[in-house]
Amino acid sequence: MNNTKEAFEQGQVLLINKPYRWTSFDVIGRTRKLIKIKKVGHAGTLDPLATGLLIVCTGKFTKRINEFMGQEKEYTGTFTVGATTPTYDLESEPVDFKPVDHITAEAIEKATLPFIGTIQQVPPAHSAIKQGGKRVYEMARRGEEVIIQPRTVTIREFEITSIEMPVVHFRVVCSTGTYIRSLAFDFGTALGCGAYLSSLCRTRIGDSLLENAMTIEQLETWVKGSQPE
Repeated sequence: MNNTKEAFEQGQVLLINKPYRWTSFDVIGRTRKLIKIKKVGHAGTLDPLATGLLIVCTGKFTKRINEFMGQEKEYTGTFTVGATTPTYDLESEPVDFKPVDHITAEAIEKATLPFIGTIQQVPPAHSAIKQGGKRVYEMARRGEEVIIQPRTVTIREFEITSIEMPVVHFRVVCSTGTYIRSLAFDFGTALGCGAYLSSLCRTRIGDSLLENAMTIEQLETWVKGSQPE
């Protein structure tokens, strides 16, 4: 890759490892300042509490954003079972606590099965989906009633990688449009004790891998003249 302003204007695809608590737009803002062009966009939002792969397109390559957005995604992370949260993650406080001592590893494995394949999923009320020109999370925060229609998504793989109760580690391979927060909530409902998403990392988009992504610090170093290690 070339790190000149002209090259960024002609078009580059940058793989960025989004930091924890940064918004996807924070990454775009920092990238714009570093490469000194305005035409920069990302191919699929990551929530602030999520980390991992963000594909950033510059210049003429912003036309490729929809191409990347449509590609299969892979995530790893953790669900915490025995409670829920209004946002389905740690952006809000856990509530509705339930005992989990009786839940076995076999029950946890079995609870993944209904979600593998093409399913109907209801996105979280606290999401950026628009209704009537308004973001539904803004409506939810104001206490307005939010009714979201289910959407068709495909979960090709849903693997439990380890269990440290009440924390369940997972790996998911899914289609675009899948909400892992909703999967956490629905998984907890299937278990009968509730669950919320307690950590999330996007590890792959199509053929693009997190292991090939730059940190923000590496991006800064590279743009200023030297390749990241």
